[in-house]
Amino acid sequence: MLIRNATLADGRVRDVLVDGETIAEVGEGLDAEGDVLDADGKRLLPGMIDAHVHFREPGYAHKETWTTGSRSAAAGGVTTVFDQPNTDPPTIDTASFEAKARLARKSAIDYGINGGVTEAWNPEELFEEPIAALGEVFLADSTGEMGIDADLFEDALEEAEAAGVKVTVHAEDATLFDEAATERDDADAWSAYRTAEAEIEAIDRACAVANGLDSEIHIAHTSTPEGADIADEAGMTCEATPHHLFLSRADLEELGTFGRMNPPLRSERRRDGLFERLVDGTVDIVATDHAPHTREEKDASIWDAPSGVPGVETALPLLLEEARKGAIDYERVRDVTAANVADIFELPNKGRIEAGNDADLVLFDPDVSVPVRGEKLHSKCGWTPFEGHEAVFPELTMVRGNVVYDDGEFGEGSGENVRE
Repeated sequence: MLIRNATLADGRVRDVLVDGETIAEVGEGLDAEGDVLDADGKRLLPGMIDAHVHFREPGYAHKETWTTGSRSAAAGGVTTVFDQPNTDPPTIDTASFEAKARLARKSAIDYGINGGVTEAWNPEELFEEPIAALGEVFLADSTGEMGIDADLFEDALEEAEAAGVKVTVHAEDATLFDEAATERDDADAWSAYRTAEAEIEAIDRACAVANGLDSEIHIAHTSTPEGADIADEAGMTCEATPHHLFLSRADLEELGTFGRMNPPLRSERRRDGLFERLVDGTVDIVATDHAPHTREEKDASIWDAPSGVPGVETALPLLLEEARKGAIDYERVRDVTAANVADIFELPNKGRIEAGNDADLVLFDPDVSVPVRGEKLHSKCGWTPFEGHEAVFPELTMVRGNVVYDDGEFGEGSGENVRE
């Protein structure tokens, strides 16, 4: 395929020739014998690499599957995902990795499978498997079944360093949660309970441990500007989610329990500060923490509803809307969704529109903005916390030269494990 007259992130108008799975040439006045797509007036970006999703299989297929999650991703311009290990069973050894790998072969897009760390993990087995990273390691004192103590955290960093595997960290210190908030039942109680200070302190501690071991870590879903600053000053990388960039505690009255996630939504001041750090380069990447639950599960009390929101289909469209409005430039969108992700997680053939790279491409009309509607999205959960937000959705998504999404229709693309 030849994509002609496409406007790239830096504003250059170029032809992009795709030969098989790769980009053969980027230039002007190119010719091709195959299909020609006129992209005049439209923009072309590398596909988004979402380094943090929960596609829920195995164990929770009623929430999402590799088929529904990957199709939702493709419709949102995401061409590669890293799936987190807290499934059932958790991905902590050879047997659990292979169980997830069999399911992941149904993915419409490329993927990585992250390994997990628990008291029962088997690093000797796990690092023999083609894992993408150690995913969302829950720092000491964090809540959840996959929380680990300080000694195991250090052991995990040392094991990963020896194996050459990146470690991503979920940093919240449960000892700094505000127990007084548990007496409340309003939608804001969860944000009041899981304090900003709990995240800030945990990020500081995680970075200090990593520097002490001469290791590098990646901080997952940073929800505070202070946390992003700490990671940056410590020489670590961090990600921010669309919900922490575009939603705040001011939205909770409308969202109710559908706005509960970990870390929780922060104040409008902190949300604005986090977005500023995305623009200025302090925040390295955007990752969705796509964590769908059914409507029935979320329709509960603030203390009983599960944490997590869907986001894989809306992340890039929401950022493209901000670029359309001039709040962030297209080059920065490219970097935080693709180029920087490829660098951090060592995906040398992805993240940039260059000859020799995988033909992971997203084409969109920058002038066509529409409101997000949950009923039109493709995640199995059928809802979104961004209902009514304006967004610029892709027209076409390609994964290694295969058209996996084209104006509402899905192709026959078959995803591959990026580590195999």
